[in-house]
Amino acid sequence: MKVRLHIDRVVLDGVDLPPGSRGALRASLAHELASRIAAGGLSDALASGIAVPAVSAPPIELAHGTAAPKLGASIAQSVYAGIGGRR
Repeated sequence: MKVRLHIDRVVLDGVDLPPGSRGALRASLAHELASRIAAGGLSDALASGIAVPAVSAPPIELAHGTAAPKLGASIAQSVYAGIGGRR
């Protein structure tokens, strides 16, 4: 199965990322989300090939100063909760 996922924007309220850490966050999010999709698939609705304008995902809580790679992985976990096949 080929999956094409486009995330237009990730909004992080109250998160202060160090300069130059956006790339690490982006890479971590992409890697973790791809791993979760490969392992667990997609929900039946998304696997049928529909496009959705938004996904509801549970909030994440982070400690102050969380590193970008951990933040990316946490975001991916939350997003996968909204699109994943295994609940």
